Amino acid sequence: MELLSGADMIARFLQDEGVEYIYGYPGGAALHIYDALFRQDKVKHILVRHEQAATHAADGYARASGKPGTVLVTSGPGATNAVTGIATAYMDSIPMVVLCGQVMSHLIGDDAFQETDIIGVTRPIVKHSFSIKHPTEIPEVLKKAYYLASTGRPGPVVVDIPKDMTTPTERYEYVYPKKVKLRSYNPVARGHTGQIKKAVELMLKARRPVFYTGGGVVTGRACEGLTDMVKRLGYPITTTLMGIGAYPQSDQQCLGWLGMHGSYESNMAMHHADLIIAIGARFDDRVTNNTSKFCPTAKIIHVDIDPSSVSKTVRADVPIVGPAQSVINEMISLLQGKEIANPDALEEWWQTIEGWREERRGKLYEPSRPGETIKPQEVIEAICRQTRGEAYVTTDVGQHQMFAAQYYKFDKPNRFITSGGLGTMGFGFPAAMGIKQNFPDEQVVCVTGEGSFQMMMQELSTCKQFGGGVKIVNLNNASLGMVRQWQDLNYKSRHAHSYMESLPDFQKLIESYGFTALKVQTMEELEPALERTFADKDELVFLDVAVDPHEHVYPMQVPLGSMRDMLLSKTERT
Repeated sequence: MELLSGADMIARFLQDEGVEYIYGYPGGAALHIYDALFRQDKVKHILVRHEQAATHAADGYARASGKPGTVLVTSGPGATNAVTGIATAYMDSIPMVVLCGQVMSHLIGDDAFQETDIIGVTRPIVKHSFSIKHPTEIPEVLKKAYYLASTGRPGPVVVDIPKDMTTPTERYEYVYPKKVKLRSYNPVARGHTGQIKKAVELMLKARRPVFYTGGGVVTGRACEGLTDMVKRLGYPITTTLMGIGAYPQSDQQCLGWLGMHGSYESNMAMHHADLIIAIGARFDDRVTNNTSKFCPTAKIIHVDIDPSSVSKTVRADVPIVGPAQSVINEMISLLQGKEIANPDALEEWWQTIEGWREERRGKLYEPSRPGETIKPQEVIEAICRQTRGEAYVTTDVGQHQMFAAQYYKFDKPNRFITSGGLGTMGFGFPAAMGIKQNFPDEQVVCVTGEGSFQMMMQELSTCKQFGGGVKIVNLNNASLGMVRQWQDLNYKSRHAHSYMESLPDFQKLIESYGFTALKVQTMEELEPALERTFADKDELVFLDVAVDPHEHVYPMQVPLGSMRDMLLSKTERT
């Protein structure tokens, strides 16, 4: 029998669970736990400079590795500083366990120093939450937390730990629980065979089919099966922002991603399809636009592990609740030896799609001419060439995010790491830190803007202490680009507080932390600067690129329209 304090139980459990990194910031209510972590050497703690960065770093680690990220914060402001990162993970279904110190249990409810009801604060943005009532509960509760975070539809789980639950002098028996018992939680392991058969019948009969796949395919590790099925059928496929890389973007069958700033051909194909095969996607408003005008001639097959997502926004003709991987595998097995009913119609459908592609070929943007300011699209294309399309790319939120998604071609899953549902500025840099720690031999690039980067730039200090050769590419247009774009389109170019009029000298700022900073202002400088940036994968380099402040992201869906209603440039629309 091994006797451990509550704090030592936490440290030992993290070791037994195989946790590699924990991201956090100490404070009074969590100090017993921090002391226990100090006295072991298997779990590495990364001291961030702000608790929001801890959650984003754990989030990036989780998205890239597929394993739950782990966060440790103190009570009160420590916990509330983590809220934005918890919400970010929740909106994108990312597995994360957040351990929150809390005031002593007898003080809860008395407005004690640094007391916050973090369970109540985070209730709408977590998959589940626990409060430790006795130290003996710790191993079982933590096992449940990691199981809940990573199974079914993944998500963040908060564990609230009063300080007296971790007192060093009080010791209890510790046993690592190998199994979990949750009477009310039974995530579905496979889809309904009858519904899957109906779906396959519709798929074989379709004349204008389109696969519409989302982040659930990536988190459900179903990308290989999806690629096999799409190749077998020869159907076009489009993805959501979160699903980028689930199917190789360089493949001819991939139409790119769809929705608000999706490709012309993907939005057109969706609108005119007679069958939508949606897998691991939730029909987000950034995809559907006006739901009353969404894909008017299409029947819809909807596969999702979360029953509450099916038919929530758009009614499914064939709803299937189940994990993407098992449903796709069963579909493949039912497709064996069968042929599509309308090969001529499919060929005609492809001709139509290729016509849409040809309409926009060479018209996606106007390249910069000699002496002109660089276009942001050109920077992303250059990064893709430099890294051969194999880097882990994180972004913040705004125009640079859309340009990265549009012009960097991802052929692998888990490589495009961005805040989709919540749209969190400040996400990109700490997420890149979390990825680089897990994949030290890979190139990790944070594509950001000067507005987003300044929200979490204090994490340069974290990188100085713990290493991490992240490459930061700042598309610097001296403004909140997407805000300015909307002001151009909807507010007669009244740029209310969207220009950054007092930016720091980024080169001096980065160099003050001991890192390399490069500045690019002309197209001729770009390629040499990128070569220098990526020369050493272990070196943090900040590349500040002055880009055209007047460039917009296109295509752009017309608000309240259908998927085919798009602005194609400042002077064109469908």
